[in-house]
Amino acid sequence: MLRDVDRIFALRRHATGWMDGHFSLPAGGVENGETLAQAAVREAQEEIGVIIDPGDVQLTHVMHARTHQETWTGYFFNVTRWRGNPTICEPEKHDHPCWGSLNELPEPTVPYVREALKAIHAGDAYSEYGWSNPERT
Repeated sequence: MLRDVDRIFALRRHATGWMDGHFSLPAGGVENGETLAQAAVREAQEEIGVIIDPGDVQLTHVMHARTHQETWTGYFFNVTRWRGNPTICEPEKHDHPCWGSLNELPEPTVPYVREALKAIHAGDAYSEYGWSNPERT
């Protein structure tokens, strides 16, 4: 999560087949041999073209989620220092970048991302999503 005071950088999903048209954060999986922080740095460079020093990556929130009968744990990192201007580097997956406020997220935002950002704004280190929500998106 690139953060500039109370603003965060978001991308609108496009042509992926899942939640297209919804805003989300730069994200992705951990590759073999990577730490979580290294994965966050790599994904930010791949998706939005910014360079982040691994020492500037701060774990902000952990979410245990259940979506479509799948359970996973998401790690949300806060980054306030980076080099470069964030932009879309994967136009086959994203079509609109924007800066949004934690108080007024761009609409629509991926539901579990919205919930994680609400928890972050409230100062909660941990949340759960989808365990009692029948939609599980």
